[in-house]
Formats: sequence, C-alpha cells, structure tokens
Amino acid sequence: MRTNNAGFVFQTFNLVSYLTALENVQVPMYLAHLDEAAQEERAARLLRRVGLGDRLHHKPCELSVGQQQRVALARMLANDPVVILADEPTGNLDPDTSRQVIGYFEEFNQEGKTIVMVTHDPRAAERAQRTLRLTDGKIVAGDGTKERLHVA
Repeated sequence: MRTNNAGFVFQTFNLVSYLTALENVQVPMYLAHLDEAAQEERAARLLRRVGLGDRLHHKPCELSVGQQQRVALARMLANDPVVILADEPTGNLDPDTSRQVIGYFEEFNQEGKTIVMVTHDPRAAERAQRTLRLTDGKIVAGDGTKERLHVA
C-alpha cells in the first residue's frame, strides 16, 4: 500500500549520501521491484521535470540545498503516488526556492494528487486549497465546519 500509493517529502530530504541523484530517485522503484532500465529512464525523466537533468550523477553533497529538495521531490514521485505527505518541505529553503517547491506541489495537485502538508510557513499555507490549524493536537481553525471535516 505505502510503496504504491503514498509519496513522502521531508524537511531534511533524507537522501542517501553515497548515491547519486539518479540512484536516490530509483530507490522507491527498486523497492517496488521495477525493472532496472525502467527505473533509470523514469528517474532521469523525473529529475529533468524538476530542473535537474544536468545533475543526474551528482551526489547530495555536490548539490545545493534547493537541488537536494528537488531530488527528494523527484524521488517522491517515483512510484506515481496518489497521496503526497510532506513534512515541512520548505523549512530549510530560502524564500525563492520555497516558492518554487510550493509551485511544484500545486502542479502535482492539478495532476490529481492529494497533498497533505505540515508547515509553519504562512506563505506555504496560504497557497493550499484547504487549511487546518492544530494546537495541542486539536483543530482550532480551519476553512470548514467540524461536521464537514468529520472531526469529533
């Protein structure tokens, strides 16, 4: 279920330091037992999509922070998830790169993917279609009623 339906993006990227960008994107496909040639072709296509076609064979330490997050975005898309779970995906990024990453999330959402993002960044939150604010594990504000949100 997780391998084929959910993609994850983390604040700290969680890239494997000794793997190239291409190999990092291939990891979820390897775990899903995709053919190696298909893995490489799809990983290269996803990296080109996020503007890293010229960085396929670079390791994370050879990439900027923004480039590392874009590798993480490509890796998250590797198995074409229906749901994207993002934990502070812009937390370590400068404002321009943050806007770029949120722009990618908007593209993914327009393609039919559901995105659940945790953020403390009000600029990122204001671009969401729906927001909920939690305090001490309880919803304290949102854009819908508790009944509509199915919250007890």
